[in-house]
Amino acid sequence: MLQLVIGNKNYSSWSMRPWVLMRHFGLAFDEIKLRFDFTEGSAFYRELARYTPAARVPVLVEDGHAVWDTLAITERVAELLPGQAVWPADARARSRARSLCAEMHAGFGALRQHCPMNIEAQLPDVGARVLAGQPAVQRDLQRIVDMWGSALQASGGPFLFGGFSAADAYFAPVVARLRTYALPLPHELQVYAGQAWSSPGVAAWVSDALAERDFLDFEEPYRRAPA
Repeated sequence: MLQLVIGNKNYSSWSMRPWVLMRHFGLAFDEIKLRFDFTEGSAFYRELARYTPAARVPVLVEDGHAVWDTLAITERVAELLPGQAVWPADARARSRARSLCAEMHAGFGALRQHCPMNIEAQLPDVGARVLAGQPAVQRDLQRIVDMWGSALQASGGPFLFGGFSAADAYFAPVVARLRTYALPLPHELQVYAGQAWSSPGVAAWVSDALAERDFLDFEEPYRRAPA
């Protein structure tokens, strides 16, 4: 039996990716959710140490064997589902999808820093201030527009490479950020973002995140704890 160790669904963009992918393609797993607490010696770190030496979520555990890092987990999911289009079937499209995922994995630091994932929040004023004052976020957003636009033009949609794939799961947290901070997109990309948001795995994660109601001050640079 597979287990997926994750963090808070409202905040954990890294956890969201493999969870959404596995849920979308019907791969059964037990969810182990750990409440974020990054203080030294916390229960979060003590519990996480049972599964991985990397001290980060997500972790895929398969019969006691741990795989961490979202790219490695995604490749293992693809191996477990050889009959499913976790990656595009066409070789060139598949390599491009992997390139997009790797770029997301390694980059977009400004967007991550200034627009952290917070599914429950609605922060359009923050988004407007960030875009006005942070050229690096503007560049990140333009790169996403270019990436998505090129992929959709080549595939014809409705998802980045035609059918839902690992690339769409990988960019699901970006869709969440765009919604929270009301960041602008061209119309055709708004359509794609809406398709991704309503896809089964993403919709299930969002529903759980909204039900979580676990306000963590250190994940909230723009809001105060409710009274």
